[in-house]
Amino acid sequence: MLTIDRATYDAIVAHAKRDHPDEACGIVAGPAGTDRPERFVEMVNAAGSPTFYEFDSTDLLHLYKEMDANDEEPVVIYHSHTATEAYPSRTDIGLAMEPNAHYVLVSTREAGNNEGPVEFRSYRIVDGEVTEEEVTVVDELPARD
Repeated sequence: MLTIDRATYDAIVAHAKRDHPDEACGIVAGPAGTDRPERFVEMVNAAGSPTFYEFDSTDLLHLYKEMDANDEEPVVIYHSHTATEAYPSRTDIGLAMEPNAHYVLVSTREAGNNEGPVEFRSYRIVDGEVTEEEVTVVDELPARD
């Protein structure tokens, strides 16, 4: 199950709507080993495409170095689908290389970048196997121990 705070959920949805009709992408980092999505990092879709996303390799390398220095890991890896449901494509599954991450998909197909509903779903993708999981949105994450 993915537990995410309202501000981070809203930021992911806002990014997806703003970049529509192109796919949006980003990462929410958290303390290593905690499964806590705490630091929202909006990325640029280097592909600039409505059907594909690609992290800029220089930006991604910088982010991974930063996460390593902060003892963080990618807790959520998100992107949007602009014309299809929020379910991982074959390409998405093939690119899923973080077995501990929650892969969030936001579909903006219904309202685009206008006010209106989105489909927000989360998956675990391990060795090509996709498992949908429940998403719980809370006002704020509980305090860390």
